[in-house]
Amino acid sequence: MLLGVCLLEGCAGNGNYTWGWYVLDPMRPKGASNLRFLLTGLGLTVSLSVSAIALSIVLGAALAAAARAPWKILRGVSRVYVECFRAVPLLVLLLWVYYGLPVVLGVQFGAFAAGVLALALSDAAFEAEVFRAGLQSVPRGQREAAETLGLNAWQVLRFIIFPQAIRTILPALGNQFVYVLKMSSLVSVIGLQELTRRANEVNVTEYRPLEIYTFLVLEYLLLILAASWGVRWLERRLAAAGR
Repeated sequence: MLLGVCLLEGCAGNGNYTWGWYVLDPMRPKGASNLRFLLTGLGLTVSLSVSAIALSIVLGAALAAAARAPWKILRGVSRVYVECFRAVPLLVLLLWVYYGLPVVLGVQFGAFAAGVLALALSDAAFEAEVFRAGLQSVPRGQREAAETLGLNAWQVLRFIIFPQAIRTILPALGNQFVYVLKMSSLVSVIGLQELTRRANEVNVTEYRPLEIYTFLVLEYLLLILAASWGVRWLERRLAAAGR
């Protein structure tokens, strides 16, 4: 609805503009071809985002566990990582991973691999803070009770602390997934043929930026609404299981 209002205001603000939706008209051969080209970027966007969020969750959980470790060096490594990667803009990190890391390691990364790695490294710093807050929310008595039963530190974390923390931090994890979905558009700058890159290429040939980028907005809007619905569904399932 908001998008429709904005479009109407845009039309009213520029009465001389002639809309060119024919470039995306599925009844026209060229329009159908453009639509297919745009929509085929959806799979890459989703797979890129899911891969990055999965990797960042694992790394973020490890960093959060390190932050609570009894060894000072692990706590220091976790803190340095979080502070450094939160301070680096994602676009800068993406460019460095794609162009700089191969020089350092001597291994060439493809656009997809570089995108996943950059998104995961950046998001893991935020995931670590989310997990840390969730771990701190579990009452200390839970840990003490588990230790009296003979569980070691890893077993306490795995079987007692983490399962309870997940229910608390799931909304925040969902927000991070939405963030990664949106930030995945930046990977277009290194040539990955995801949604934004394909929209840019269609615009170069058709030169109808308003229509094409409006369609791009709708693609991301529907994708993120679907992701948000999935997170809410998972929250309800976990809440029901915990009763």
